This record gives sequence, structure tokens and C-alpha cells, in this order.
Amino acid sequence: MNFEGKNILVIGGSSGIGLQLAKSLTASGANVYVASRTKNDELPTEVQYLSLDVKEDLSALSSFIPSPLHGLVYAVGNINLKPISRITKDDLLNDFQLNVVGAVLTTQQVLPALKAANGASVVFISSVAAQTGMGFHSSVAAAKAGLEGAAVALAAELAPVKVRVNVVAPSLTDTPMAERLLNTPEKREAAGKRHPLGRVGAVEDITAAISYFLSDDSSWVSGQILGVDGGMGKLRTNI
Repeated sequence: MNFEGKNILVIGGSSGIGLQLAKSLTASGANVYVASRTKNDELPTEVQYLSLDVKEDLSALSSFIPSPLHGLVYAVGNINLKPISRITKDDLLNDFQLNVVGAVLTTQQVLPALKAANGASVVFISSVAAQTGMGFHSSVAAAKAGLEGAAVALAAELAPVKVRVNVVAPSLTDTPMAERLLNTPEKREAAGKRHPLGRVGAVEDITAAISYFLSDDSSWVSGQILGVDGGMGKLRTNI
């Protein structure tokens, strides 16, 4: 996919999926802008960087990004797994603010630049847990389900101004965020066996889907939630 000359903002581009996406987009000719709490030295030197906490003031985004802005990727998330007996009000509020409030307010901040592209794409990152019942996921699953609902509503609202909104919903992916779930050969093997396709995700699996939604190849696609999850969300192979 050719991103030559396209301006793309990645929120949360300092680790895992966001970092790999920033690298691959830059290699494909895009002008990449990354906003995150910390800067990763692995970011290509061409990438423009802004220190930003999505739970705080986002107004700096308006002057940081170019116009037009052809793509926005909100690659922010967390893995907050607790039994219901241990979930606190702060857990719920934090998960919702990080995953939903941050995504919507980020989109709001950069919307004029997205409109100026006359054909822009917004991609949110959800989770297979939003639509698949999984124990200990109630707080983060609720937040990700809220994100998916917001995405579909925004897709409808922004269609007349040619801004597409789609969602990629991964299952467990080999990123620094998931390290404690995959930090032994036994854990990795067990996690792989839970997926119908027999392995956990690689960051390249997820960034390929995001890149599709950002590209002109998906110019007639909006309001979709794509599970990139090794079959976890839809398939049952143990019956």
C-alpha cells in the first residue's frame, strides 16, 4: 500500500502496535506524527513527536498536526484483568477515560484537519473481549465495547464529510503490554492453544489491518469492526 505524502497521526506510537505502525508507515512514504506519553528511541528520525497524555489536555494536538490530515490511529489501551470482586470505581473510570474519552476527544481535536483531506480515515484499536465473553475482562471489555459503539456512531456522523471510521479488534498480541501474559514458554504455548489458529498475534498482523483501513484500498469501507484475533472471536474448534 502506498502512503507517499500522506499525513498520519498515531496516538500511542511509542510501543507495541503503535510503534511498529509508525515504522511501517514511514517506510511506505507517509509523514508520520506520533503523540504519546514517552518517546521511543526506535522511532524513525523522520517521525514528528509530541509528548501527550490522552487523559489530560489535548489542545496541543491542533497545532502539532498538519492540515490536511489523511489518517488518525488511536492505538492506546491497557490490559486491566481483575475479578469482579476486585474492580474499583477508579478502574472503571480509568479504563473508560483511556479507551473511549481519549479516542473521541482526540478525534474532535483533529477533525478540521481530517475534513480538509477530503477522504480521511480514522482507526480505533479495540479488543476481541468487547464482543466475546471472557472472565476477568469486565472493566476493559466494557470500555472497548464503548469504543466500538462510539466508532460506529462517528462513522455515520462523519460519512458526509468523507471521514471514514473503522475498528481493529485484536486478541492477545505479542507486545510489551502483554509481556506478563507471555513471559514463559508455557504461558505462550497455552495462550496459542486457546486460539483456533494456534498462536498469539504478532504486531505485524495488527498493523497490516490498520494499514488497510488507512489506505485508499478501503475507500468504500466505514463503520466496520474487524477481528484480527486468530479466530478467537467467532470460531469454536473444540466441539
